[in-house]
Amino acid sequence: MTEIIDDQVATNFYFDKNFNSQAVKLLPGEYYVTDKDMLLVTVLGSCVAACIRDCQSGIGGMNHFMLPAGKDDHGAQLPSARFGDSAMEILLQEILKRGARRANLVAKVFGGGNVQRTMVTTHIGFQNAKFVKEYLARHQIRILAADLVGFNPRKIHFFPRSGKV
Repeated sequence: MTEIIDDQVATNFYFDKNFNSQAVKLLPGEYYVTDKDMLLVTVLGSCVAACIRDCQSGIGGMNHFMLPAGKDDHGAQLPSARFGDSAMEILLQEILKRGARRANLVAKVFGGGNVQRTMVTTHIGFQNAKFVKEYLARHQIRILAADLVGFNPRKIHFFPRSGKV
């Protein structure tokens, strides 16, 4: 795997009074993996978040990526967690490093909305949604739930231990 140049672990921790839980907020290009009973939160427009967990151990995490893939002017891969190809690899590897078993991994995916109706020609949200579904299928990770594309933004609250979103 290519070294990621802006590997960003989310660091915006807080206590969420609504859910009575420790929480971390993920921004674009960030991810977080945990084995603790806590909440992972993000807000999505055309970006996508993949929530992946080991359904036996409860080890899991979430990422937040902006575009499916990044290439420079010469077509070379840009290793950045802002791009789905890198963000998904980071998330998967970090979950496995914590002790999750690949055979137990399941996913829930969200985002890909066309929230800026003037951007209808690029279909960034649709491209992100298509990418994440194809990536998970290629890696044989079952999607348990999805809320992708459409016109609305989303706020995601993910509890990796239980899998609740």
